[in-house]
Amino acid sequence: MSITIMGDKDFESALSIKDKALRINLNENIYGTFAEIGAGQETVRNFFRAGGSSGTIAKTMSAYDKDFSDAIYGIEEDRRYVTESRLQKMINHETKLIEERIQRNKHPNKLFFTYANTVATIDFAKRYKGHGWVGIKYQLTPKSEYNKIVLHIRFKENDARLQQNTLGVLGTNLIYAAYYAHNNPKQILNELYDHLHKDQIEIDTINFSGPVFKDVDNRLMSLQLVKNGMTEAVMFAPDGNNILPAKALYKKNILALRGSFRPVTKVNMDIFDTSLELFKKEKKVKDENIQPVFEITLSNLRSEGEINEEDFMDRAKLLCALGHTVMISNFQEYYKLVEYFSNYTKERMALAMGVNNLIDVFDEKYYRHLSGGILEAFGKLFFKDLRVYLYPYKDPKTGKVTNSDNLKVHPRMKELYKFFKYNGRVVDIENYDEEILGYFSRDILQKISNGEEGWQKAVPEKTAKMIEEQELFQREYKKSTEKAWY
Repeated sequence: MSITIMGDKDFESALSIKDKALRINLNENIYGTFAEIGAGQETVRNFFRAGGSSGTIAKTMSAYDKDFSDAIYGIEEDRRYVTESRLQKMINHETKLIEERIQRNKHPNKLFFTYANTVATIDFAKRYKGHGWVGIKYQLTPKSEYNKIVLHIRFKENDARLQQNTLGVLGTNLIYAAYYAHNNPKQILNELYDHLHKDQIEIDTINFSGPVFKDVDNRLMSLQLVKNGMTEAVMFAPDGNNILPAKALYKKNILALRGSFRPVTKVNMDIFDTSLELFKKEKKVKDENIQPVFEITLSNLRSEGEINEEDFMDRAKLLCALGHTVMISNFQEYYKLVEYFSNYTKERMALAMGVNNLIDVFDEKYYRHLSGGILEAFGKLFFKDLRVYLYPYKDPKTGKVTNSDNLKVHPRMKELYKFFKYNGRVVDIENYDEEILGYFSRDILQKISNGEEGWQKAVPEKTAKMIEEQELFQREYKKSTEKAWY
């Protein structure tokens, strides 16, 4: 019986890495291959050290030489090695081998798995901290279909040995959670950080597949990554699959539109279409190199308190159905969004926004945490020759239209605003559709929730059809307190 002392508090403690590896090792049925490239064999090392590993490890593999790696797994089209396609080839190849070489009639109860990682640790000059792909393909019952968990990581530590150790801990956590938390994907995410800190490693992409995860929506898992502080932003494509931000944004001309999209309105699409036309006319911007991004910030999603995941999925479905790439971020301020994009591209960028949003950008209260205040924020926001495409606002009572020429910022910010305005950083969208200026998401949502008619004319035809067919947004919502994000 354990001893307790007056004043003790209850707390939950995760199994140690050794205990996790040992529990796997002591299971006589879990059996598989470890294939690790780029940072030593740090994951399998934990299983060797725990003891009893002969019942778990069929083979360990480290094809460090590129020619050996190509001979075993094939050559990638882009000739790169730290990619998802390389990881998938590693997992599939090693799984095929274990199926061929371990006879089922001799081992009828074996649960096969392949764990793999392909990573690049910090470079010698310490300019690039490194990243990698990690995954597991595994069975939960003998001879059953395989399940798969694949994730992308970014190292944050400044020492290669520390990164190697972190990777070994993460890998052990992944294998353990894949088996012992398979019925709860959110728990899997949380267990990945057992004995790790978010300052050590970032997980910015994760995808679940296979029969045990057939009901898992990977977009919701992306939301959890941001919500839990495991990454600052995630992206997913129109097909619903999570995509690596670095891959989508690398060397691209980025046009970003932030909004609540609750629901997507004709105004949203008019902002996008008109700003895209302006962006295409910019020097050094090529049509084929443009990456539009529809961004939803968690500060927006939290506008009613706790994040409503069903509400989030409704927005995502509507945007995806219109063929758009969606980003979910933790960036309340625009300058943080631009900083994030700058990690992946040196090309020209632009933000499309409404008048109310630009007024907020010039509000000092959002920058009090910065030592340089609003000047520091604007230095980060505009240093890449960024453009702001400004969509006008029409007062529903007076009919007055506000644009960059007559909008009012705080008197202390007036001269600063003029500086950016007259240096071409703020560009008015002039070919807007006057007939739709009075449409606001909050009003449309209220009509949908109340079962009123007439809201259909304010949203794209495809969006209206989806809302009607799937009854999206027709749940009971508390009255929205969020601003009109257009």
